[in-house]
Amino acid sequence: MKSNRLERLRRLRGNLPTLKSAQPAVVPVESLDLRTAEDLPYGVRLAASWAWRLLIIVAALGVVFWLLSKVSLLLISVMVAALLTSLLSPVVKILHAKLAVPHGLAVGITLIGFLALVTAGLSIAGQRLGAGFADLWTQALTGIQQIQDWLFNGPLQLTNDDLQTVLDDALTELRGNASNILSEAISWGSALGQILTGVLLTVFCLIFLLLDGRRVGLFLINLLPRRARPAMDGALTRGWSSLVRYVRVQMLVALIDALGIGFGAFFLGVPLALPLGVLVFIGSFIPVVGALVTGALAVLLALVSNGWVNALIMLAIVLLVQQAESHILQPLIMGKAVSLHPLAVVLSVAGGTMVANIAGALFAVPLLAVLNTVVKYLSRRSWEDDPFVAQNYGTNLAGARAPASDLEAAATPAAPPTSSPAPTPRLPEHPEDKNHEH
Repeated sequence: MKSNRLERLRRLRGNLPTLKSAQPAVVPVESLDLRTAEDLPYGVRLAASWAWRLLIIVAALGVVFWLLSKVSLLLISVMVAALLTSLLSPVVKILHAKLAVPHGLAVGITLIGFLALVTAGLSIAGQRLGAGFADLWTQALTGIQQIQDWLFNGPLQLTNDDLQTVLDDALTELRGNASNILSEAISWGSALGQILTGVLLTVFCLIFLLLDGRRVGLFLINLLPRRARPAMDGALTRGWSSLVRYVRVQMLVALIDALGIGFGAFFLGVPLALPLGVLVFIGSFIPVVGALVTGALAVLLALVSNGWVNALIMLAIVLLVQQAESHILQPLIMGKAVSLHPLAVVLSVAGGTMVANIAGALFAVPLLAVLNTVVKYLSRRSWEDDPFVAQNYGTNLAGARAPASDLEAAATPAAPPTSSPAPTPRLPEHPEDKNHEH
């Protein structure tokens, strides 16, 4: 019996060095290779880590923008349809909810009424402008004769030979650039074709967004992971509300522009003040180009009808209205409606114009407003107390933090597993020990 126990102790003593050898060996400091140590300061390493990550993000965004530029016509059509949907959806809601009109019929009535209103406004303005220009043709001829008289008898003292030389030079330049002019004409023709295609796509998207806008939104939300759907649904719903407020305020700004320039033309005695106001109202929805074209038309009408003094006064009125829109109406009214600082509105319009010209100026503020609302909603965890989320995803998502903690757990890194102490090795039992115990 003693021999058995001694044998067991010998075997245990033989296993102890093996257990010790499993522990990591301590390397003395003198044996470390200092050449392989990191000798850069912590701030430099941190800045380098941020730098290459930011470069990757910027490169990814550049690829995304490049891909979107290839489908710019489709993208612009969808975004214009979204703006029009935010404008017309309250009308559809009133017809369907309060007047008990079927949803499809309400969409048809709203869309036909909107198109009829736009077409009627443009046709009335066109008819009035055509009739007014016919009456102003004699005044235009008188103005041309006055210009000719100034050229011949004024300080320039031009002669018929000088005018003929100018005309010959112009014809020579025209013949030399015939190919360029033809290519420009072809590009303008293709641009008109793209505009018509974009209009058809916009109308098509507008119909389905008014009919199934909520279903389209749910389709996009269902592409996300299940735990992220309630928060993103609430965020996009709030963003859509910001877009609706933006369109309403933009209509108010356009109305103020139309009234300012229209009444200015009326008090100055400029003809066609009413159609001019209609054109200014429509053109105010197109940044830069709309204001430029309608303002130039107002100044031209004042010049032809009432002379250059009246035209200068009209130009001052147009510039005053446009500056008030750019620096007062847009920043203050628009900023309050979409919860943006006036400086952010001005910079977003300027940056959008630099990046994507007219389309960038048109969509810069609404995109920034939607993005601002979505980011604030998500960062403040507003879906936990949102009645909309509670109604569509259950009350435990609002107020209670149980399901919302799934989102928090997804963003919080998991704690590393705690290492439990290694079990003490157990020696195998010997048959004679069992007999001894028994």
